[in-house]
Amino acid sequence: MSVVTVQLGQCGNQVGQELFDVICSDAQEGQRKTYSASSCKRFFHQTAHGDLVARAVLIDMEPKVINHSMSMAAKSGRWRYGESSHFSQKQGSGNNWANGYCVHGPRHRDAVEELVRREVERCDRLSGLIAMMSVAGGTGSGVGTYITQCLRDIYPTSFILNHLTWPYGTGEVIVQNYNSVLTLAHLYQLSDAILVHENDTVHRICSQLLNIKHISFSDVNRVIAHQLGSVLQPTLTADSHGEYSRNSLGIDWQVRPPAGSGRSRSLTGGSFNTSLANLLILRGKDVYSAETGGFEDPALYTSWLSSKEAFNLWKSPVPFNKYEKSATLVSNSQALLRPLDDMVGKAWNMFASRAYIHQYIKFGISEEDFLDSFTSLEQVISSYSQLC
Repeated sequence: MSVVTVQLGQCGNQVGQELFDVICSDAQEGQRKTYSASSCKRFFHQTAHGDLVARAVLIDMEPKVINHSMSMAAKSGRWRYGESSHFSQKQGSGNNWANGYCVHGPRHRDAVEELVRREVERCDRLSGLIAMMSVAGGTGSGVGTYITQCLRDIYPTSFILNHLTWPYGTGEVIVQNYNSVLTLAHLYQLSDAILVHENDTVHRICSQLLNIKHISFSDVNRVIAHQLGSVLQPTLTADSHGEYSRNSLGIDWQVRPPAGSGRSRSLTGGSFNTSLANLLILRGKDVYSAETGGFEDPALYTSWLSSKEAFNLWKSPVPFNKYEKSATLVSNSQALLRPLDDMVGKAWNMFASRAYIHQYIKFGISEEDFLDSFTSLEQVISSYSQLC
């Protein structure tokens, strides 16, 4: 099974290029024919000359980042993007979600859908689609949300995973909280899974674990790509019968808390981080002797879902990205509650004072659209707050 990736905006294209670089480098490392073949078939197709071409579509409203990503891929000498698998214009979305969602997205829908259709038709079997984007800007968030909606309409039974890069809390864009609220509220209804990387958290990894003194966006993107690659590369699952799973999106990501009303816990306190579901991925040396019983402790999970249903374990004896052994945890839990609540609160304070609202209204987003998005995310916050 193969996965088609749609890279959207500056962030999505930069992280996407790093991801394919990590995946290709890992797949071609050492003598591991079965693992390599499974990985390459999932993320690349081969030309008649044997070149590996990423199963990807690159979208941005400005050409600079796409040109750079395609150039970096070609320079690697290991893989490249398709020569006609990209779409760009000469004018960006101005960090305005409404401009991306209401103007650029609909205007260029046919061209983008055709690019995605071509990539999908190259797959023997489609495992799913991954849309990579930031939630803070205009093209990644606005166009990205619109394209996700189109993909859901065209491929109603296909698994859609949105990988989101969460902005720094100190702010990159003055209206980033508006853009984030609108993006998350829409994607929560459209996507099968939302996988989030927080820039602040990744920044701390670069500083405290990797001891990088002057941290750049490239450093942050490489860490995100490494972690994402460790999730998406082939593994052995409980029902794969000794063969590498061809479905990189095989966990039941759709476990959601029952709707509730009112918050039963304070988000400012040091409350326990309850999980709905956890996926642990072990790679490399000693994966079959590793003790993972602690992750099956019922105390980690909600009372209405057994730990056997909530916990998944994937293994691969093949080392990932030159690490002798590694462990990756994907968690559907309360971990994002605090940053989500903070982001919604900041956006609401701006909305209450009507700051910058006119910039969204002029592109077709109404105040009711904002209110609907606030309501949707408040329900998410409330439901996750009450996990017990």
